[in-house]
Amino acid sequence: MADKPLFYIVFALIAIGVIFAYSLGTYSVVYFEYDPYHFVVRQALFAFVALLIMWWLSGLAPEVWLHRIGLALFLGGALLMAMMPFMPESYVSEVGGARRWIRLFGFSLAPVEFFKIGFIYFLAWSFSRKFTHESRMSHLAEWLLALPYLVVFLIAVFLIAILQNDLGQVIVLGTTLAFMMFFAGRSIRFFTSFVALSLVLFVTFISIAEHRVLRMKLWWVGVQDYILSFLPASMANRLHIQIDDEPYQITHAYNAIYNGGIFGTGIGNGNFKLGFLSEVHTDFVLAGIAEETGLLGVIVVTTLFLIMVWRLFKIANRVQSRIFYLFGLGVGIMLAFSFLINSYGISGLAPIKGLSVPFVSYGGSALLGASIAIGLVLMISQRAKL
Repeated sequence: MADKPLFYIVFALIAIGVIFAYSLGTYSVVYFEYDPYHFVVRQALFAFVALLIMWWLSGLAPEVWLHRIGLALFLGGALLMAMMPFMPESYVSEVGGARRWIRLFGFSLAPVEFFKIGFIYFLAWSFSRKFTHESRMSHLAEWLLALPYLVVFLIAVFLIAILQNDLGQVIVLGTTLAFMMFFAGRSIRFFTSFVALSLVLFVTFISIAEHRVLRMKLWWVGVQDYILSFLPASMANRLHIQIDDEPYQITHAYNAIYNGGIFGTGIGNGNFKLGFLSEVHTDFVLAGIAEETGLLGVIVVTTLFLIMVWRLFKIANRVQSRIFYLFGLGVGIMLAFSFLINSYGISGLAPIKGLSVPFVSYGGSALLGASIAIGLVLMISQRAKL
């Protein structure tokens, strides 16, 4: 039997997402002249499909279907992303010079959301066959063993960060890859060197794109006074910067959180969703929740996420198959890191990366992709000794 507590926790998060798709979409409804129920109806439809997918997947035999579905998502997602630059504009949505969505029957589909799940399965499947806990392996031998996976990751970087201009998803995949390699048997020395190399690549990708440099500057302007207060005055003066642009989104996110206080203004009564904080029902949904339900609401959402991730890790540790173990860990790491980056972004602890909150932010592709991931873990939970 599949793990019921995990299903109920995800159901609660999805329900919260549907509620705030209605509450926080007010300004977009008026600005774009949508029907008042535009966002909530679409999100409720995706939620219904997502729950059906999780329920259906939870009853399948993991020994057969995990491999089939995982590889289909990996290869199909990669193929769609590779085809998107060559598709006609009538089928591909372009926003800010980036082609990330395929339009089908009035809906937009983001292939990267499904590729991520396939990528995690590919790593779990391959690591379980190639990686061991061999302690005598040299550092060079570890890098040579990991080289094919790094090539696959670089191809993903090209498809996502270069063709789609989406560095946030690459960071999630890179973090998931690093931790999965570590749990698959790679040494701490290899893990730290891989993280160091990834940071170099991260800085490189930021430095070659003007909009990313500006985003980093806006983040630094918001936190520099606090951080530099711990440094000597001479060093702090050299690191202090001034720019003409104001960190508009972060400032209003702060104000929304402050306005919510402990108990919030009440669902539907938030002020900063009225054009002050754009994308409040997507990337900044936690700020909107904080304003309308206060600190208590954020604690509830965060607690649900913590329990969900703990449940994912528990399932992974209670299965006998190494593929199941690594896949469950990978899904937990991906969802936890996505939530962490988003929450750090709205609080100013990290730059905004455009990552949604799994299950809570408005968006069909992200919801369906995350629900497929949970459904596959529910599938393998049938073999877990819980």
